[in-house]
Amino acid sequence: MEFMTIYESKTFTLIEKKSKFIANIFHVETRDEAENIIKETRKKYSDARHNCYAYSILDKTTNITKSSDDGEPSGTAGVPILNVIVNKKLYNVLIIVTRYFGGILLGTGGLVRAYTNSAVEVINNSKIIHMQKGMQLKLSINYNDFSKIKYYFTVNKCNIVNIFYGQFIDITVDVTQKIAKDIENNSCEISSNIFNVVIIGEKYIEKN
Repeated sequence: MEFMTIYESKTFTLIEKKSKFIANIFHVETRDEAENIIKETRKKYSDARHNCYAYSILDKTTNITKSSDDGEPSGTAGVPILNVIVNKKLYNVLIIVTRYFGGILLGTGGLVRAYTNSAVEVINNSKIIHMQKGMQLKLSINYNDFSKIKYYFTVNKCNIVNIFYGQFIDITVDVTQKIAKDIENNSCEISSNIFNVVIIGEKYIEKN
């Protein structure tokens, strides 16, 4: 499965009839990660009237969604934010819109528009990336093969997650399913330089 998500966290501020709406968008991988960010954001904006949010997360074959109006009239905040995420066809995204009340009531229609526009604009300010299924591998190599293998992963835009220098060099790297298969089948140009391959598991990676 392929999907779109955001590359990094962004913030957008909207002023509507003296109320301030601060939209924060985050890339999240799990429900626990999203819930922890929500807790931290509530602490950060503890003096705000509302911290409304929505998220959509892919968990294997299941799409987990959740939204909250956080004290706003039912259906005026969380659901509009979630609708924006869904309409933009984004996954693994959390949007929290914090509202500082400005003393003027916006009405249900005004609230829906404000929360919707906040979510739309913070997405528009974000870099959208395409994700695809890949694999995370741990490879063991000799020191004199390091430059060649690092160059191969750089050229093929594979993300090197970690490098451990011991008796040998252990490289943890995110690769496409094709590269993973080629390495496993010893049909990759760097296969002869690798003497141990451990499959850590499937992982969504950025599509080049």
